[in-house]
Amino acid sequence: WWQDEARVGQKNTAPRRWARKGSRPAAPKDQRTASAYIFGAICPEKGKGAGLVLPRCATPAMNAHLTEISRAVDPGAHAVLILDGAGWHVAADLVVPDNITLLTLPAHAPELNPVENVWQFLRENWLGDRIFDSYEDILDQCCDAWNKLVAQPWTIMSLGLRQ
Repeated sequence: WWQDEARVGQKNTAPRRWARKGSRPAAPKDQRTASAYIFGAICPEKGKGAGLVLPRCATPAMNAHLTEISRAVDPGAHAVLILDGAGWHVAADLVVPDNITLLTLPAHAPELNPVENVWQFLRENWLGDRIFDSYEDILDQCCDAWNKLVAQPWTIMSLGLRQ
């Protein structure tokens, strides 16, 4: 399993788009600052995902996410969860379920984590290039995007499997 977090909010990213050479296509830009975080984990081999949309990145949020991942691990199986070294991933009060072992990636190496590709995919397909009406709209859109991804195990496999 691979894990990471992504911030999604009203100051959103504009995805790439096709346009006539020499033209500048319009893209919406919001100046408000409300945001939420998608805590996402994928198992590319099985095409499974476990995610939560939460208001902030902190140890209690990570504890809730580990519980969610633990539920998604096949019964009787043990998951190695590969993640970066964020403070809430290594906090002393982090509660790691018995069916998960944490493995930390080297520092400053986000390219090693295939969940970075998941965030790019979600932004290019469902979350980027939009103005969110409210904080609740951010939460709804993030949940909708994650649920669409999890409903496509072949997409998780495509994004997550590497040499």
